[in-house]
Amino acid sequence: MQTNITYSSFVAVGDSFTEGMSDALPDGTYRGWADLLAGRLATRGPGFRYANLAVRGKLIGQIVEEQTGPAAAMGADLVTLVGGLNDMLRPKCDVDEVCGLLEEAVERLAPSCKRLVLMRSPGRRGPVLERFLPRMERLFAFIDELGARHDATVVDLYASEAVGDPRMWHEDRLHLNAEGHRRVAEAVWQALGLEPEEDWNAPLPPAVPVGWLARRTSDARFARQHLGPWIGRRLTGRSSGDGRAPKRAQLLPYED
Repeated sequence: MQTNITYSSFVAVGDSFTEGMSDALPDGTYRGWADLLAGRLATRGPGFRYANLAVRGKLIGQIVEEQTGPAAAMGADLVTLVGGLNDMLRPKCDVDEVCGLLEEAVERLAPSCKRLVLMRSPGRRGPVLERFLPRMERLFAFIDELGARHDATVVDLYASEAVGDPRMWHEDRLHLNAEGHRRVAEAVWQALGLEPEEDWNAPLPPAVPVGWLARRTSDARFARQHLGPWIGRRLTGRSSGDGRAPKRAQLLPYED
């Protein structure tokens, strides 16, 4: 374990996963694993700077076009790139095109930083995940190739039974909750060669069985509050990130 590693700056690139949904703070904003990681890195030395360019709903093409250029220009020590899962959820997804765009992003970002981190994104265990599994496995295999080719760190969150547990996810079934984001931050921390604080992949205690009525009530609430609006945006060509600026568009000193 290389505990003497220091990073003076960090830029996060991606979509809602990196923006921090749905790790909500009391004021209604989102924190998330990238903010948590930045906070811990900032304690290792003075003058630490952090930018988070991620915006919810972004497809990989938008991430390449809107985020990778500014991120590369910042010249940060550490860059994280997570994207492509929103594309995987589209009915008509060209996986080869997604991989090509992801490669373009890596080729732009890898030379600009000391350490590039990629991820095999987590997935909530259930029937929805099974439907998109072939696409995701192709994408993740390509991410492994990119990591090896560009000497990037690949954090395998998808293989984690704990992070995939539904109890780690928000009621929208698309985003991690606070505990899920906390575990991801620890996973990335350890992948960077820093001293572990806990076992981020520790199994959860056995789940308490939920009755049929409670499950159906939960399913109905999910469909009404989350699935319906999501389908509506797809049908009308809108995105939850339309018109939304990045949460931290500049590489500035970190403030908790």
